[in-house]
Amino acid sequence: MRAPIPSRGRVLPLLLAGTLSALTACGSDAGGGTEDPIDPLTGLPTGAPDPTQLDAAAPRDGGPALPPVPPKSNIEHVVIIMQENHTFDTYFGRYCKAAPGSNPTCTTGPACCEAAPEKEPSGAAPRVLDDAANADYDPDHSYACEAAEMNGGKMDRFVTGANCSSRKNFAIAPDSVIAPYHALAQSYAMGDRYFQSIIGQTSSNNMYFAVARKVFIDNDLFPDAIGQGCRPLVTKRQFSGQTTIADLVLDEGHRVSFYAEGYKLMRDATPCPKDPPDCKSLNPLYAIYPCAYDPSDVPFNYYRQFTDNPAFLHDWEDFTIDLEAGDLPEVSYVKSIGYHTEHPGYGTKITLGVGWTDAVIKRILASPYGKNTLILLTWDEGGGYFDHVAPPGGPSAADNEPLGTRVPILAIGPFARKNYVSHVVMDHSSIVKFLEWRFTGKTGQLAARDALVNNIGSLLDPATTGIPVPEN
Repeated sequence: MRAPIPSRGRVLPLLLAGTLSALTACGSDAGGGTEDPIDPLTGLPTGAPDPTQLDAAAPRDGGPALPPVPPKSNIEHVVIIMQENHTFDTYFGRYCKAAPGSNPTCTTGPACCEAAPEKEPSGAAPRVLDDAANADYDPDHSYACEAAEMNGGKMDRFVTGANCSSRKNFAIAPDSVIAPYHALAQSYAMGDRYFQSIIGQTSSNNMYFAVARKVFIDNDLFPDAIGQGCRPLVTKRQFSGQTTIADLVLDEGHRVSFYAEGYKLMRDATPCPKDPPDCKSLNPLYAIYPCAYDPSDVPFNYYRQFTDNPAFLHDWEDFTIDLEAGDLPEVSYVKSIGYHTEHPGYGTKITLGVGWTDAVIKRILASPYGKNTLILLTWDEGGGYFDHVAPPGGPSAADNEPLGTRVPILAIGPFARKNYVSHVVMDHSSIVKFLEWRFTGKTGQLAARDALVNNIGSLLDPATTGIPVPEN
């Protein structure tokens, strides 16, 4: 079993010991009666009953009955899979059958989510986003470009009207390419009002998985971590003394791990790994992308307590080992290597990423962990592709940034509703809020969007979760 990262100091037995010692001293016999010694493991007087085993209805010392112990959630493990750069319309625009703009309120199946329009506002029809189309074009998805294309929520300048507009920005993947994702939506739960947390590129959106707030825009900062030497001309930054969701979960005595494909090869390479047989690096700005591990894909790498911490950051192969050894942490983040993320451009094929992700999901569900694990599959940002649904509201009060385009989210496993479409507005911060709720019992601890956003309860079945997960 892996040694967990030490928590920052919530040691309940020690607190109990101190409290009980004080109470015992205050209540001791004035005539010099002796006290029971304290058990160093439990912090309780020797021979004292374990309070967790007391009958909640039985009064103690003639006092009132204790309140019943609240039921425990059946969700014991959470696996978060983060893919890249596709909007909801791009992947589910032909799966959904409701008329564009109809805003359906039903929640069962494809008839209850809006199809992509046959034409976008300028009159262009969508491009078929097959493997070849995905491989040959990466839309501009910078903050400035996407803000211009979204045009204050009009969503009308992706194809024309902005300096970065292109007919290729309106594209929809056929079922033949992403059939496994459509099958997952039909078997489990999907959100059709889930948005990327901030307008712009991958790294800035990934930060919301860790701290639920804006840290920088686009890919403007790069962590000073293993692999940074393979990406020249970047601004490196490390943060110290800042709390992330991983810190909060660890402080409660749970384990958290991030599994990244290609990490071991990068860690052991001198200076950078060679392309694998099934990938060819084609990015002129980042010579090893998409064929090698990218440290900026790990948002926790920006925080010094987690940067390349061997108790936290592991190679993807370790996930398989831990799954089979019965050593899966309570919270696992899974990140594939670039050419498995479905990221457009650079020769990247959608089917490779879909196949990789589908295999991961099937492996988890077929394992002994399948019965107590919730899998959350989402995409970091829309990649500059058109989506017809405008994000609601203005800038968040937490960080003064509005939501970006819609991206898919799927809740998978025994705790997900079946063939269900949630219309609750969520973003990546909603996952942070859920992890706080499940593993710490208190939301909003980061004092960021986690205090404001909706939780993910609308995706989950209260009949199987044990206790209902809140929707807000």
